[in-house]
Amino acid sequence: MITKERVMKCAEAIVNGMNLKKEEAVLIRGGSHTQELLEEIGILCYKCGAAPVISATSDSYSARIFDEIPLENLEFTPKHYLGMIKEIDAYIVVEPFQNPQIQTMFPRDKMAARQKANVPIRKALYGEETGKGKKWTYAGWPTTQAARFYGIDYDALEHLIIDGMMVPTSKLKENCAKLTKHLSGKDVLHITDEKGTDFTCHIKGRRINEDDGVVDDHDIAVNDLGNNLPAGELFIAPHETLGEGTIYCPITIDRFSNKLVKDVTLHFRSGKLLLDECTAGTNRDQMIDSFNRCLEIDKKEQNIRTTNIAELGIGCNPAIDKAIGYILTDEKLGGSAHIAFGSNFSYGGTSRSSMHWDFVTHPSATIEVVDTKEVVMKDGAIQ
Repeated sequence: MITKERVMKCAEAIVNGMNLKKEEAVLIRGGSHTQELLEEIGILCYKCGAAPVISATSDSYSARIFDEIPLENLEFTPKHYLGMIKEIDAYIVVEPFQNPQIQTMFPRDKMAARQKANVPIRKALYGEETGKGKKWTYAGWPTTQAARFYGIDYDALEHLIIDGMMVPTSKLKENCAKLTKHLSGKDVLHITDEKGTDFTCHIKGRRINEDDGVVDDHDIAVNDLGNNLPAGELFIAPHETLGEGTIYCPITIDRFSNKLVKDVTLHFRSGKLLLDECTAGTNRDQMIDSFNRCLEIDKKEQNIRTTNIAELGIGCNPAIDKAIGYILTDEKLGGSAHIAFGSNFSYGGTSRSSMHWDFVTHPSATIEVVDTKEVVMKDGAIQ
């Protein structure tokens, strides 16, 4: 299991990555199984001169909410929580569930109700209406239950998450800088892999975001306020109504049921998913239902972009060597690319949506600039 020393190092990585300022208000949230880490984060926030508040809940509490509470009590936005989100400067979340399996038992209609209630919270967090969002970090955390759920040994999961988190920022910056150099000023990209992925997307004029583990002053200046740990990807909001082709994703996880979805093939045209043509080896119907439920939630948006392309990402964390269905680490997998659909407003796009769902390729991706024939990545290796 994770030693005290490693817990403290993880807390340092999380807090250092937030670039906290004196007197900033910080909300720290996570599962009760991460309490030791949450408290270390809180202490470090205080030492930075910031003011933290910690909120922790258990799997059993979440299960009782979705089991015992009627749907109508879940679909309104809690005004006190929304008020807190509006007032904080930074938001830190550590993996809230000790056992991801428990989410597969939550009723889908209640999950949709809770997601609907979160729309104003999401908009406040990402600054969708004010133009000024909050700094945020989402950090993973390994458990024996999660390892069992993803079908790997606990040590392998700890390696992916903790060792992935411990990769020096300097190394991630180096990898991201190589990709940025290749893609700056480019337009049409062609992405293929040995498993059937073959699509194009358009990035001209869009901001290039480097996920190197730190929300630095430059990131704050351009409103790139989000951080994942483990970090290690370059990501762009492509033009949402352009691009077409096919992406094959070996494994992902359903955004409502939390069930693993395997052998996914997605087709899109003019930037938009062709839902009727999308397939999966397992849980295909649930995947399609999740998109449709989010389309229903998003119907009040001015432009409904739930099924439009939202992100092109390229994984570059050297410690992450396999995809398991845990998107937080999968999307950092070296040699892979990923496409997300739904929201991208917070990192340079124009889409607001309750959906953001990443689909990661096999780690044999080749990325070519159509205009210049320049090869950015060849068979999973950055050129």
